[in-house]
Amino acid sequence: MNFSDLQIENKLKKSIELAEFKTPTPIQSQSIPISLTGRDILGTAQTGTGKTLAFTIPMINKLLKDKNAMALIVCPTRELATQVMATVLKLNVREIGIGNALLIGGESMQKQLRKLGKRARIIVGTPGRINDHLKRKSLNLSKVNYLVLDETDRMLDMGFTPQIEEILNYVPKDHQTLLFSATLPDNILSISQKYLNNPERISVGSLSTPIEKIKQETFEITQDKKYHELINQLVERSGSILVFVKTKHGADKIVKRLKFDGHKADAIHGNLRQSKRDRVINGFRNGNSRILVATDVAARGLDIPVIKHVINYDLPQVPEDYVHRIGRTGRAGKEGSALTFLTPSDRSMWNSISKLIDPNYKPPQRDREQKRSFRGRKKGKGSFNRNKRFRDNKKSNFKEKKKLFKKDDDRKTSFNGKKNFKKKNDNRKKNFKDKKKPFGYTNNPQYFGKKDDENPRSNDDRKSSFKNKKKFKNRKRPKSFKFKKFKKR
Repeated sequence: MNFSDLQIENKLKKSIELAEFKTPTPIQSQSIPISLTGRDILGTAQTGTGKTLAFTIPMINKLLKDKNAMALIVCPTRELATQVMATVLKLNVREIGIGNALLIGGESMQKQLRKLGKRARIIVGTPGRINDHLKRKSLNLSKVNYLVLDETDRMLDMGFTPQIEEILNYVPKDHQTLLFSATLPDNILSISQKYLNNPERISVGSLSTPIEKIKQETFEITQDKKYHELINQLVERSGSILVFVKTKHGADKIVKRLKFDGHKADAIHGNLRQSKRDRVINGFRNGNSRILVATDVAARGLDIPVIKHVINYDLPQVPEDYVHRIGRTGRAGKEGSALTFLTPSDRSMWNSISKLIDPNYKPPQRDREQKRSFRGRKKGKGSFNRNKRFRDNKKSNFKEKKKLFKKDDDRKTSFNGKKNFKKKNDNRKKNFKDKKKPFGYTNNPQYFGKKDDENPRSNDDRKSSFKNKKKFKNRKRPKSFKFKKFKKR
């Protein structure tokens, strides 16, 4: 089958020839004839199989037939939206002349408003920016009858579900929907049941296995030696290389070190402005920089045919992202290679990735033995129980000492002796209490030996003396009283 055999408008056939698209890929040959009939499609295929052209050709054909119709293509990332628009522009030459607008974050809002004001009928954008225009009322989707959700699984992973549902509220119910996804989890199936009308299910190849022409390798290494091995791999390999890391900070850090070591490298991640992203990608395409260090934001939708090698410096957070990472090489039937660095802490994630690619995969014997050894350890065994053993020894020694105390008869007698000593002390205390305590305290030796009756003053006398003191308060001084001043002679 060729594109010329399709039942499409002649203008579109000419533009396909000018764009040098010759033979359709399996996903294109299966989905294009069905979508031309107006049916909804639920399509799944690996990355780099030509999904973009599979929904772009029927879209332009529909807009050529219906002059009032509109099309909306929703993509997860700015890069993918930009590349979809590039494919649209390849087909939408001057002879066709359908107005279009690219609505993505990081670009001038005024430029987008001007595009929308020129009656744009093809809208390509990301969920966030499309919703911004809907809130501003600068975008009207009431005439959209062709809707494409590209890389839907990625959009759901990125948390765009509320935005997508908000967009679908503005789209008329009577429209054709094409949903494309690299994987098919349960949330995709639930969305297809909710928004697709009796869709045709199209699947090309396995959803989880990478493209066969990609040579996959692993390299076991420790974390501190990763960068030195990366340098070795960059020297040994020829051609452009895409290096995947875990964080934005890690990408910038590696690029800084690579530039210091004399390598041409650039970083791409979520913190870059759109203009900077475009410059980085164009520079990599044109060969200005041989190495591109990226986070998972570039794992999907980055269509750069020149990528010959992919190096997974860090493993992805989700097993499915591994397939999309290495899918950046081996595009359009070309050969490619993928190298993955594995540290001891990556073992469980690598097992999950291997199981995704091959459901019959079983972890190596040593991994299973390690799991058993951790689960099957009993108390008191192994190096981990050294402290416990020390505590147990202390307890046993303490118990033995107790037994010794119990067996020793001499110690019993000594304890009884202590009891007798306590009794004597108690008797002495009682005798001391019985003695009458003298009133007051004195150091006069004549006082000792006197009888109690000889006490000079009793309590009653003291009380009366205190009463007499009140008389002094009422005594008045004469008015003419003055202190005499004594002068020194």
